[in-house]
Amino acid sequence: MATQKDRTKKSSQAAESKAEVPAEVEETPTAETERAANPLDEVMSQAERAYAAYMDAERQVAKAYHENEMQVAKAYKRAEAQAYRAYGATAAKALKDREQAIARAAEARDETIKQAEESYKSSEQLANSACEATLAEAAGTRDSNIERAWQVRDETIEQAWQIYSKIAR
Repeated sequence: MATQKDRTKKSSQAAESKAEVPAEVEETPTAETERAANPLDEVMSQAERAYAAYMDAERQVAKAYHENEMQVAKAYKRAEAQAYRAYGATAAKALKDREQAIARAAEARDETIKQAEESYKSSEQLANSACEATLAEAAGTRDSNIERAWQVRDETIEQAWQIYSKIAR
């Protein structure tokens, strides 16, 4: 599709070729042709001025379209640059937020591990204390049972000796 500038060039070339009058047609003016030529010349002159004004207006329109196109291109470039800057800022913020979230997660993990270790140590101490208490109680019960068993043994031996002494006498 032809642009406005191309159409302007084509129409101005066509008008110039139409405006040229072949040399054969021109004749020496006579009185009648001079009278007819003056109003014709005046009309032709007006037509040429109108055509020149039209061509000037067409050039101005083409220039305005071109300026508008340049302004639109500049606006697009500004919008594109702004979009890139916004993307860069958003990406940087997202990366920073991600790093902060990872740091918080690592801190939470470390705190959880610390709490788990403390809980383990506490449970281990409770288990050791319970074990020691149970062992101490069991040792006490054992010692008490052994002492009772010795007493029963001693009493049984004593009774056996008393029975034996009574028999042996």
